[in-house]
Amino acid sequence: MWPLTIISFMVCFVPSFQQFPRLCATREALLAKECCPRWEGDGSACGARSGRGFCQDVQVEDQPHGPQYPFSGLDDREKWPLVFYNRTCQCAGNFMGFSCGDCRFGYFGVNCNERRESLRRNVFHLTRAERIRLVSYLNLAKQTLSRDYVVATGTYREMENGSNPMFADASVYDIFVWMHYYVSRSALLGGPGNVWTNVDFAHWAPAFLPWHRVYLLHWEHEIRKLTGDMGFSIPYWDWRDAQGCDVCTDELMGGRNPQDPNLLSPGSVFSSWKVLCSRAQEYDNRGVLCDAKEEGPLRRNPGNHNHDLVEQLPTSAEVEFTLSLTNYDTGPVDRSANMSFRNTLEGFGDPRTGLGNSSRRGMHAALHVFMNGSMTSVQGSANDPIFLLHHAFVDSIYEQWLRRHRPSPSQFPDSNAPIGHNGGYHMVPFLPLHRNREYFISSKDLGYEYSYLLDASKCPYVWGFLFSLFTLKGKYFRFHLSLKNKVKPAYVCVTTYLYLCSVQTRGYQNPFILTWRSCRACGPSCCSQRSWEESWLWPSPLLFSQEHGDTKSCLGST
Repeated sequence: MWPLTIISFMVCFVPSFQQFPRLCATREALLAKECCPRWEGDGSACGARSGRGFCQDVQVEDQPHGPQYPFSGLDDREKWPLVFYNRTCQCAGNFMGFSCGDCRFGYFGVNCNERRESLRRNVFHLTRAERIRLVSYLNLAKQTLSRDYVVATGTYREMENGSNPMFADASVYDIFVWMHYYVSRSALLGGPGNVWTNVDFAHWAPAFLPWHRVYLLHWEHEIRKLTGDMGFSIPYWDWRDAQGCDVCTDELMGGRNPQDPNLLSPGSVFSSWKVLCSRAQEYDNRGVLCDAKEEGPLRRNPGNHNHDLVEQLPTSAEVEFTLSLTNYDTGPVDRSANMSFRNTLEGFGDPRTGLGNSSRRGMHAALHVFMNGSMTSVQGSANDPIFLLHHAFVDSIYEQWLRRHRPSPSQFPDSNAPIGHNGGYHMVPFLPLHRNREYFISSKDLGYEYSYLLDASKCPYVWGFLFSLFTLKGKYFRFHLSLKNKVKPAYVCVTTYLYLCSVQTRGYQNPFILTWRSCRACGPSCCSQRSWEESWLWPSPLLFSQEHGDTKSCLGST
């Protein structure tokens, strides 16, 4: 996370993402089937007067989908978003959003012409202050009613084809809980118990990874907009070889309640959270949508799960085997796919053989089962904040695979995938519209990077710097930058991977003093706060050991 003092330019964000925008959840908009709100900047629909975008007909690619869903015209998510809207804002250039009032991922500034890359870091490499900030941001999102979006509580048929809108308010956090429920829910075929369960527009098929990538990008954006912290990035939990739930502490995602192992510790703010959209079977039995009402406390009992389904958390060897698979998806491109990177990473392929396995869960799915609570249900899993840290790491594995294998666009199927998963299908339930194939690309093209994937061959550009090289001692390397002007976040590359630590040291108002350390294994956590007492102080191996308990890995990083 970048200190706010360094990012001295701020961008004013306006409503931009997710369905359903309040401005489009009206009787008039639904009857007209049009979602083209006015952009606040010039008062014109889609910012047309400023050339940001135009209200246009939605173009849907009508390629055949697979046999898993044998119906047509019964589900509101088919040919998204045509059931609700057939005209939306189509944004130009680097503009994006349901009113074209925002920028494409990775672009900032009033005119969306400023490119910037953010860094997602290991949650255990955050400073104590950053961990506190993360938890407070999550809780703020949970407690703050979304001003921009509402959630649908009825089908289009129940809304009488738009003449009787059925929407409810939700918090910023719960908007995303509802989205994950809505995309993965059963298809309602009419009447109690009349549902089709073998359908999911974001899981069990090729769009699993692109869809969750877009989901995290939008969530990240909403937190920035809510808090004003434009340097915020989602941290990840590297769960390889973990023996338990390392993030289940009161300082992070909440410890175990000593009185009830299924609940969270009262010492965690998350113990007071209420879940929604968590009763999938009940909704199916009644043949209704989730009504977005509270349904009890957040539940979690990690490790006390069905061990016949999940033996252990994923290992480094299993991750490496998964990454070695050369085909993104194979065969029917569903849960039975063999030697499929997507299916194995999602957890329906054996991470030791690559063969589809309906009796066990691995990789991504293993974490959900292991948590044994709110996170175990697909539809309600986003209620647990661990979901975000978990999926950030899953996304980083997806990113590793893309960089390692450099797949051609043709590897993503354009037809005959399960419904919602063809390359040209618009992701449910996003507005603005995103096609699945558009996110079969590197994270760097979308403006973000993972700290453990930093490329040391790429050197930064920094505005207005005076560079001094001071000390070279064995495997320790130190230098500092005196910055007199604004800087863009960047990575310094000398002969190794380097991570940024920044503070406003004693006696300095401007310029800032930044120090970079070559300690790949520890990463940003090597930036010990105690080393900042004097800007010239170089920490000893003992200080590393005291602060992080990992002297060997620091000593061996070059």
